[in-house]
Amino acid sequence: MSTKLIVGLDGSESGERALTYAKHLSKLIGDCQIELVYVIEWSPYSFQTAEENAMRHKRREQEIKLASERVITPALEVMKTEGFAAGGRVLHGDAAELLNSVAIKEKAQQIIVARSTESGLAAKLFGSVTAKLVMSASVPVTVVN
Repeated sequence: MSTKLIVGLDGSESGERALTYAKHLSKLIGDCQIELVYVIEWSPYSFQTAEENAMRHKRREQEIKLASERVITPALEVMKTEGFAAGGRVLHGDAAELLNSVAIKEKAQQIIVARSTESGLAAKLFGSVTAKLVMSASVPVTVVN
């Protein structure tokens, strides 16, 4: 049975550190599948105009395509070149909930993410994605600094 690792990517240097750790862990484990997940955050607390709501679906599809082209596809190409078994996806919604949902659906043994760089009022009011994930995940979470 292959071990599955879920890696949360965000297109930043910290996401690259999470991916580097996942590759290291995969080599130690041996038979391992790595699933890269990029989540475009959406908050039900944001307010939009009627015009923004009308364009929402189109904008969502454009954001997913862009994230796939800029983050997931290049990362997957490197992973496959390096000999790792990997898959990837871009999702839209609450990052902590979606990473956990993917881990459950994929029957993953672990989620690997980087430490959040959120600060200020938003982080104090809503908490960081990393903190929410650590508190609510159904599988162990490794947080890379």
